[in-house]
Amino acid sequence: MSTPSIATAPPSEFGRHIKSISHHSSVFLFGTLFSAVAGYFFKIYLARVLGAEALGIYALGMTVVGLAGVLSAFGLPQAVSRFVAVYNATGESGKLGRFLWSCALVMVVSNTVVGFALLAIRRWIAGAIYHTPALSTYMLFFVLIMGTGALTTLLGQALAGFKDVAKRTVITNFVGQVLTMALAIGLLTAGFGLKGYLVAQVASGAIIVFLLGRATLKLSPPAARVPSLGWPPLEREVVSFSMALFGVQGLEFLLAQTDKVLLGVFLNARVVGVYSIAATLVAFVPLALQSVNQIFSPMIAELHTQGHIELLARLFRSLAKWTLGLTLPLAAVMMLYARRIMGMFGPDFEIGWPVLVVGTLGQLVNCATGSVGYLLLMSGHQKKMLRIQTVMSVVVVVMNLSLIPVIGILGAATAGALVNAITNIWYSAEVRQTLGIRHSAKKYLALVAPAIITFAAIWLVGRFAPGSWPALAIVVAGLVAGYAVFLGVSLVFGMDDDDRVIEQAVRSKILETMRGRTLAEEKIHE
Repeated sequence: MSTPSIATAPPSEFGRHIKSISHHSSVFLFGTLFSAVAGYFFKIYLARVLGAEALGIYALGMTVVGLAGVLSAFGLPQAVSRFVAVYNATGESGKLGRFLWSCALVMVVSNTVVGFALLAIRRWIAGAIYHTPALSTYMLFFVLIMGTGALTTLLGQALAGFKDVAKRTVITNFVGQVLTMALAIGLLTAGFGLKGYLVAQVASGAIIVFLLGRATLKLSPPAARVPSLGWPPLEREVVSFSMALFGVQGLEFLLAQTDKVLLGVFLNARVVGVYSIAATLVAFVPLALQSVNQIFSPMIAELHTQGHIELLARLFRSLAKWTLGLTLPLAAVMMLYARRIMGMFGPDFEIGWPVLVVGTLGQLVNCATGSVGYLLLMSGHQKKMLRIQTVMSVVVVVMNLSLIPVIGILGAATAGALVNAITNIWYSAEVRQTLGIRHSAKKYLALVAPAIITFAAIWLVGRFAPGSWPALAIVVAGLVAGYAVFLGVSLVFGMDDDDRVIEQAVRSKILETMRGRTLAEEKIHE
């Protein structure tokens, strides 16, 4: 697909798009923060109740259904975000309805077929591949998790295409997370063990699918709400895009799950359990980037289609700077307090602290490059993305095969971090060549002084914290100090004109939220 000519958008367009991004991204960020904080304590609870081996079995089961889910999805969930945005923007309600209903039907049928296949070979997977026969006992639950997860992703991407990430966040992060934890704690307290945790996930997953489906119907135009199917069920353009994404998703599975699969093959479930906890914590590091991507990704498709490449580049550069900046304090805490953080899960988990350090370094590069992967994907250059991931999937397998037998979980972490960094740097080069969009060195240089001062402040908190303080108190104190210092220094020394537009949008959102809360309190008192 050729790149549209650059069309200069009105100056107000930058502020309008930033306001939209700040609104939905802030809701997603708060939802993700809630999930991260609640999930962190819940993981500690799980680790202490279930132990490393049960968590390892869970991690291995998720790798199985993770691969199966990629095979059964055909790339459709990720295509939904783009085509819902396109059909909705062009007013093609008939196409939109047929697309959504067809995708839902395809997902139900494909997941059912793949699920039965997994159940048929569950003993071979558990015994011959992972040397963990107990895994086969739980395979039915993993299959059900795969099905509800596929529909959750599909409907969640539909809401993203409608640019209502806020509603999706409320359903998945607040309602879903609370429901899962409440059910799990109840079943675990009753003595159901790992099976109880899996049942809780299946039950909450079904409820989330229902809520997301209802929200999607409400946002759809009336003509798209009525079930509409035909032959072929999906247009050629959709199939072509989905097949490319199918390849991308398969390669992303290799990039994300090879470490756990090979740890299960070479080592044991207990080691996988320790590694999975550390890897889960590392996944929290790019919270700011994930929040921005949720609403920025469909916006990329819209702006690229309209030819507003200059505006797209301007948004990208500012967002890349601040996603990195807002990640730095969290990354500093993860690395400087790694041993303390892993120790909170129990003595068996403390050996995973190097994984936290190395994985966080890889995620810093990811955040520094910004939304480069989505720039390629949502502008129709998914084949370039596929080519990069093809090469890097081979690299990650080779590196894991070489390093895991020698240095165990540190080898897996090193391979993952290096591949993560190289992949995003390569994406950046392709974005520069294909779209003519470059990063801003000036914006990154403005973060140097705030970053150094922030790391120093967090180190001082850890160094001079009273010995009587528990690890959690030190971690929280480090986070609070880090963000206070970073934001204070950045707001004074690191702002340009575009940054002030972002600051104004965020401040406006905060004031709007506070006014809404005040009005609600007044109504209660009345």
